[in-house]
Amino acid sequence: MRKKNNYFKAAYWIFICAFILTGCSINHGAEERISVEDGKEEQVEEKIEEAEIESSNDFIETDTEDSTESIVMEPEIVDADWSEYFNGLNGTAVIYDTSNRRYTIYNRNLAVTRSSPCSTFKIISSLIALENGILEPEDSTREWSGEIFWNEDWNKDIDFSEAFRTSCVWYYRQVIDDIGKDMMQKELEKLQYGNCDISDWEGRLNTNNNNRALTGFWIESSLMISPKEQVEVMERIFGDNSEYSEETQNELKQVMLVSEQEQTDIPIYGKTGMGKADGIVVDAWFTGFAESTTGNIYFCVRLGRTDGMNVSSTLAKEIAIMLVSNYCVQ
Repeated sequence: MRKKNNYFKAAYWIFICAFILTGCSINHGAEERISVEDGKEEQVEEKIEEAEIESSNDFIETDTEDSTESIVMEPEIVDADWSEYFNGLNGTAVIYDTSNRRYTIYNRNLAVTRSSPCSTFKIISSLIALENGILEPEDSTREWSGEIFWNEDWNKDIDFSEAFRTSCVWYYRQVIDDIGKDMMQKELEKLQYGNCDISDWEGRLNTNNNNRALTGFWIESSLMISPKEQVEVMERIFGDNSEYSEETQNELKQVMLVSEQEQTDIPIYGKTGMGKADGIVVDAWFTGFAESTTGNIYFCVRLGRTDGMNVSSTLAKEIAIMLVSNYCVQ
């Protein structure tokens, strides 16, 4: 038994020595191979590092592109000195260039100040009535009551096109009543139209006039909007993402188109508006858009009370046409 154990011990140590000698031989051969192929392995490592860097760069570029696509950039806002157009009048102008996603603003404080939209609101009441079938342009004549109004153009039966052109208040008072409070409120909220306040439906806050046919929430009353908001609303109506039918937009464009006699080089569409307080003009508007070769240009000019100067919506319109025309040829 003791002899067998000695035998196994001797065999064990022989095996261990053989393994050690074999391992040393293998390591020695590996060392020789490394020394011979060292230059080649360095080249392989360099290629691997280059591949890892390129892969990393590809990941960074892809990530950057995806991030850019997911972020919607806010439009740029720049200030402009357009005082020469206003010639001392208290006023503001806003132009939004869709191709550059840029607002250009004169008198920014006034541009974000809300006031009554007055007759510029005829764009909105026409839009709502046309879109909802309340107003059919081919059958839009409304009967004159016989009441004599200060504007002679209103003293007769009148249709949609002429009512818009002459800014006939009694005609639109009827259209707005036909639209009704519920639909009007819903549509104004959809347009994000200023303060969306139609609480003074009858227009009793307007102390300049107590004639029911010539008053309403949109005339020096509860509804208010800023010039910049006017521009934003115009884009919601006529922009690429408009929710309104092409037919409705085209009907509106027909009545909003500025006539050729007013010497515009590009198609300009808009509506005037004017309001008074104690017999003095406090709001004079012209808002709309122009079709340029690069895309729509949305604009708004508003004149506020300016003591000692003749403030009118006609003047606001003249300023707007000059501004927009000059802007588009720059």
